[in-house]
Amino acid sequence: MTVYYVNSATGSNRNSGTDQKSAFATLSKVESLELKPGDSVLLAKGSVFNEQFDIKYSGSESAPIKIGSYGTGVAPVIHSSGDGIHSLYASNIVIENLKISNTSGAGIYGGSVTNWTVRDVEIAKTGLSENAGAVTFRSSKNVTVEDSKISDVRGDGFWIEKVTGIKLLNNTVTNAHGATADAVQVNDSSNILIRGNHLDQTHADSPKGVIALVRPVSAVVEDNTLTGGSFGISAQAGKNIAIRDNDISGFHGYSWSFAVGLGDTGNTRDYDIAGNHIHDGAWGVVISAAGSPSYVRTNINVHDNVFDDLTQAALKVDRPASGSFYNNTVETGTKATSISPAIVDAHTFTVTGNHTVANVETALASPVAKTAAVTEAVADPAVVAVHDNLKILTDTGAAHHGNLLENDSSDNDTLVLRRFGDETVGKHGLTLTGEYGDIHVDREGNYAYTLDETKLPTDHSGHVSESFSYGVNDGTSHHSDGDTLTVYLHLDSLLS
Repeated sequence: MTVYYVNSATGSNRNSGTDQKSAFATLSKVESLELKPGDSVLLAKGSVFNEQFDIKYSGSESAPIKIGSYGTGVAPVIHSSGDGIHSLYASNIVIENLKISNTSGAGIYGGSVTNWTVRDVEIAKTGLSENAGAVTFRSSKNVTVEDSKISDVRGDGFWIEKVTGIKLLNNTVTNAHGATADAVQVNDSSNILIRGNHLDQTHADSPKGVIALVRPVSAVVEDNTLTGGSFGISAQAGKNIAIRDNDISGFHGYSWSFAVGLGDTGNTRDYDIAGNHIHDGAWGVVISAAGSPSYVRTNINVHDNVFDDLTQAALKVDRPASGSFYNNTVETGTKATSISPAIVDAHTFTVTGNHTVANVETALASPVAKTAAVTEAVADPAVVAVHDNLKILTDTGAAHHGNLLENDSSDNDTLVLRRFGDETVGKHGLTLTGEYGDIHVDREGNYAYTLDETKLPTDHSGHVSESFSYGVNDGTSHHSDGDTLTVYLHLDSLLS
């Protein structure tokens, strides 16, 4: 495992490259080497390289090849008349702590690659001659891009095509320009996770939108902030899609502009659209199509969302579809639904339990939580839980979702959220014992509070409360945080 150093200012290609004082001068010198698993190529901070960097060799899963930086100062920069970083067929690659700008092609291009991680990379003003995606992956597998920034590029911020296993986590895309540009476009891909990103097309010259998912299979889009564009999320012709807990706003420009759109270009099955705040735009959730194609649109559930400041309805269904619209909050002045008479008469799309409020901000700030798993005690208005699903925010505002994996305290009052993703608690869940009752957490991370009335104090002032602390430890970043779930018991209501 060798570390190679490259310094455009003080290096020389006659050097060995294996020491900071004997660094190479150019990326082409590195390309002439046969990199092996575990090798690293570190570019000196402050360096500027005017050449495309081709990655030709593969690492291994346990020993990837790493491309990064060293020293102090600003990140090293790659300019290029082609792509910034280009690779075909290479696997097990990590790229981090670089800047790529002013390229004719893509900032990063990977074709038929496997197991790539891109993190803390800044990309600006790419695609100058080709209108290429800033980050492009095609016909690949297991690609993660995280904590990176993309701005003022020509073409899509992300262009992903035929990739199995794509994760876009905590990135920022600002102004992807061009006639066909979206902040994110994912075509014909599966096992997709788009989480915690800030995507802003407010000042882009593109007539398109923020996220375009074309024929996705098994996708989760959650905890993102999406602003601007002619649409927020276009998730056409998909299967097994979850769109949840996003803030979607500013989707203007056309009479058809929508926050979430589906049902066009192919069959659409098994969508869960929940917990989103959709505001300052035209339509909310749209189930529609151009013309009258005979696509299947089935099991589409839209629930627990908040809609306000829309010029059109929160829900539009004007093509055959089955599903439900329930437990949503709609601000006064926004029409709740626009459903064609034929759909109403078919009784395939139910509308229940939605409510209108005069002020959405008040509703959003309400301490009353909606829980996915409730007991009779939680359903009683005398019992109020302050948090929902034990979702907590980091100090930087990034949301963490996860499953409660273990009790981290000997006195049974602290929960710890361990690594997130597909991990779950055991099939019987986890129960914490409180002073007046127990909290049970199921394997999905939802909670239910069960009150033991025999434990209630006889001398009280009308209400009591008890708290269950929980924390987060997400492993690799060594971030930890904590919060408390408090259950308020209004005894006068309970005992009357």
